[in-house]
Amino acid sequence: MRISELSRRSGVSIPTIKYYLRDGLLPPGRATAANQAAYDEEHVRRLRLIRSLIGVRGLSVSATKDVLAAVDDNQGDLHLLLGLVLGALPVERSGRPSRSGPEEGSERDAERDAGGAVDDVAALTAEMGWQTSPNPPATQVISETLATMRALGVDYDWRSLVPYAELADRTAQLDLDQLQDAGDPLQQAERALLLTVLLEPALLALRRLAQEHHSALRFRND
Repeated sequence: MRISELSRRSGVSIPTIKYYLRDGLLPPGRATAANQAAYDEEHVRRLRLIRSLIGVRGLSVSATKDVLAAVDDNQGDLHLLLGLVLGALPVERSGRPSRSGPEEGSERDAERDAGGAVDDVAALTAEMGWQTSPNPPATQVISETLATMRALGVDYDWRSLVPYAELADRTAQLDLDQLQDAGDPLQQAERALLLTVLLEPALLALRRLAQEHHSALRFRND
């Protein structure tokens, strides 16, 4: 297809496509003339993923380029690919996935500052039997939340999170079930990103509606 058709199919403007081509985010098409090239479905899928990484996940062009470089290196490993796209696995500037956690000293500082909340997260993931990469970004969010609650005098530890973790486990399974129809790795990565980022506000809103419903059942004076 020509670049005009590529733009129509992907929803990305022609000037933006040319920018991605110049910056190396999008591989060049097959040259058909001095100033013309032909593009295929791979370009459509990659553009849609780029659009999702920048427009939905909110990455910069530079960070998107790093993620795409890592995606190119790991297209045969869907688990790694999803981790890279969703941000569960950090990406080094080389474009490859980083399997290491923070430096030993910074990890000790974080654990001391969190008042043991880092250990709580480790205990929670062990209780759930979850297989995760070393020190994924999500664990920092959980440990900081627990540390803040403790600082405010709320008696809350990892055991209190187990019922929520069980719900999250089921939600994650539902997310991945919806990738079955997307056979291509780039399509699966794009769909996983959209389901994760775009659905999160709706899931929070559902929680609020459910809270209102159960509050009415328990506490409303009729």
